Amino acid sequence: MPSFDLRWLFIDLNSYFASVEQQEAPALRGKPIGVVPALVDTSCCIAASYEAKAFGIKTGTLVRDAKWLCPKIRLVESRPHLYVDYHHRIVEAVDSCYPVETIYSIDEMVCRLSGSEQAPDNALALAQKIKNTIKEQVGECMRSSVGIAPNRWLSKMASEMKKPDGLTLIRHSDLPEILFPLELEDFAGIGPRMARRLAEAGIHTVQALCALSERQMRMIWGNINGVRLWKWMRGEETGEILTHRGSVGHTHVLEPEFRTKKGALSTLQKLVSRAAHRLRNMGYWASRMSLQVEFSRGPTREFRARFDDAQDTPTFLKILNDLWENVPAGSPFWVGICLYGLVSADRHTPTFWEDGKREKLSLVMDDINDRYGRDTLSYAVLAAGKGKAPTRIPYNWVPDLSEF
Repeated sequence: MPSFDLRWLFIDLNSYFASVEQQEAPALRGKPIGVVPALVDTSCCIAASYEAKAFGIKTGTLVRDAKWLCPKIRLVESRPHLYVDYHHRIVEAVDSCYPVETIYSIDEMVCRLSGSEQAPDNALALAQKIKNTIKEQVGECMRSSVGIAPNRWLSKMASEMKKPDGLTLIRHSDLPEILFPLELEDFAGIGPRMARRLAEAGIHTVQALCALSERQMRMIWGNINGVRLWKWMRGEETGEILTHRGSVGHTHVLEPEFRTKKGALSTLQKLVSRAAHRLRNMGYWASRMSLQVEFSRGPTREFRARFDDAQDTPTFLKILNDLWENVPAGSPFWVGICLYGLVSADRHTPTFWEDGKREKLSLVMDDINDRYGRDTLSYAVLAAGKGKAPTRIPYNWVPDLSEF
């Protein structure tokens, strides 16, 4: 293998939301903290500092359980707008050292190495420079773990190997043995379902997985993804996997005073309005809607609707109201909305009776709200939910600051 085989440098911010809060409030530094969407025991931690993780608290831990695990935990209500602001500052800091190739999420990004930067010593020096620059330009609490490797997948895996504040380099000559200490579930691309499928095939360790042939992995996965992973584990490049965006949606844990059918509906109307705004910004139309409601007692219920391609908020609000008529009585705890069946502008075919007036009105309102602040113009039906269901940050999308 060539000596200059290091093509990717992956940056993962450690305990990102919690680190931002500790950077903003020196009194929280060195303390176990949990970031929560709402300061109620029925909520859950969406992030935990490393001091809290030492007590077994992690993303998804219920607040009441977190308090039991760590009675001294400090709970902080999330501030998504602040995390987005820090994200842009971090990207700028990394860019000042080396161009960012792709942003994967609010706390993950990757750089494509070229030329002399692919040499191991130079790549390590660059990684350390990036880590130091983030701390100097953004804040001392903003620790990051960096992975350097021959392909993107391996660079992400390398970034996970030493946390917090780690730096790991994987060469072709290190493979596959360097992966053996990992668990199968540590692999990006192996979730619980695939782990069960591997177990059924007698594969329980990474070493056993690496011993499989390309053909065997394709058979277990049942598609090309098994072949891709086989190649990635050996340091090969397979090119970026191009995906068509499949959906746009939002979920929300209801505040106690909104855990009624009326309160849940007003929150959902706000979520639909926000999803429609995102849809238009991306230049997509949707032809399906999924409504999910989780009750304090009982299972999560889902309701679906199909319709002609739509992009405007009033159409989606009407479809939501029609679906809501099927929701049974109860005390809603969590709600979610999803627009899917997406088509891009170049694939959208207008219906015979479509005149475009609603789409134009929604776009004009978007422009005014983007310019003068969200909810400058709003539909009357959304008034009850104003100020509720604030913008959250999903794992694979960074909201624009105008959305807060």
